[in-house]
Amino acid sequence: PISPLPLPPPLDPSSHPPRHPADMFLWKRAARGLPRLLALPRPRPRPQIFAAAAAAAAAAVAAAAVGETVGRTARARPEWPIVKREEVAKHKTAEDRIWVTYKDGVYDITDFVEQHPGGASRIMLAAGGAVDPFWALYQQHMVDNVLEILSQYRIGTLSKDEMVELKDLHDPYASDPNRLPALTVYKEKPFNASTPIELIPDNFITPAPLWYKRHHHPVPVVDPKEFRLEVKAEEGISLKSVKLSLEDLKNNFPKHTITTTLQCAGNRRSELNALGEKTQGLNWNTGAISTAQWAGVKLRDVLKAAGLNMDNPDANHIWFMGLDPPYDASIPIKKAIDPFGDVLLAYEMNGEPLPRDHGYPIRAVVPGHVAARQVKWVNQVVASKEESHSGWQRGVQYKGFSANIKSFKGVDPSRVASVQELPVQSAICDPSSNSVVSKDEGEVKVRGWAWSGGGRGVVRVG
Repeated sequence: PISPLPLPPPLDPSSHPPRHPADMFLWKRAARGLPRLLALPRPRPRPQIFAAAAAAAAAAVAAAAVGETVGRTARARPEWPIVKREEVAKHKTAEDRIWVTYKDGVYDITDFVEQHPGGASRIMLAAGGAVDPFWALYQQHMVDNVLEILSQYRIGTLSKDEMVELKDLHDPYASDPNRLPALTVYKEKPFNASTPIELIPDNFITPAPLWYKRHHHPVPVVDPKEFRLEVKAEEGISLKSVKLSLEDLKNNFPKHTITTTLQCAGNRRSELNALGEKTQGLNWNTGAISTAQWAGVKLRDVLKAAGLNMDNPDANHIWFMGLDPPYDASIPIKKAIDPFGDVLLAYEMNGEPLPRDHGYPIRAVVPGHVAARQVKWVNQVVASKEESHSGWQRGVQYKGFSANIKSFKGVDPSRVASVQELPVQSAICDPSSNSVVSKDEGEVKVRGWAWSGGGRGVVRVG
């Protein structure tokens, strides 16, 4: 085993608690008579890979302890074994040892997992991968105390050719953005993933990297200077065709901000499957739901500027067409032009330009309606007498059937309304499904979410 680092001066638990969260955690441990985390022994590297490097690694750790750091992380030294991400990915359990990477370092954190202030389940989200994306979200890790603790567990250095992952340029998905490794992935191409269930209650406003992703095609690459939003109408509807740049939308229309939740129509499908129902589509858990603050222009204002009569419109539906054809969808005109409907052509999400995964540069936001109607990468808005003809609008998967319909055989979907609003529902995120809770605990803290479509508030959760 590699020797532990020298202990810093002991904390005095009788002193006033410190203000910094990381120092507070160490102070609490001292107050309970627990040993300092910096006294935890270094993990034992796997003999078949690191036996020859153990002594050199120990020397490198000792050097790090006396201040040989770069950017507050241990400097990569020739003595560190070179490790590939493929090898790191094999270490996700205590039996195989739990490895993570940070910047160019590889760390065996097996002996630290149970000591993690945020709980073992949180840090295990990064097992076999990088902690960098998590720390970018949770900046409380970016302090000397935390980095000092991490430095004790270093066992290697990432291979230089893997510091930036290369993508196959012939792959139509090669230009897709990078995503947070902690997302629960259901399909890589096209990318579909949900928010980790246990993280949903942490923030009312979901951080953009943690948002669920629902794609049908590669993510479009858009030049904002060349982008134009076309507003037009089918024949017989009084609306003049106009094309608007991104700057036109930002400069010529009032900016509105709303906070709303989007939920995939297939959310919780896995629960139906577990009950013996035979459903089609991705096996979503309860994590295909997220909340954001959106900013942009009201669809109503854009349609009015194009000449649509707000008092007596001759259109029945408004289509949103995106840069990932053939996907498109529509909403009823009543919702589209309602002064209190808050339908946006959004260009900001949580105070930042829309991320590519969420519709950059423009997406539709239709509060209270199923996310399938809230089209991303919108480049055409069409006023029509009819609803969208796409399979995502008129297909049986997007129709509102009652629960007793078990087969679509002989069913005419054209006679069934397309899903727009969704009913009230809720889900428990913590404790997780099938977890065991001791009756001796007296009380159990339960966290989750509750949501109601159509702008209807949640009255109570029982």
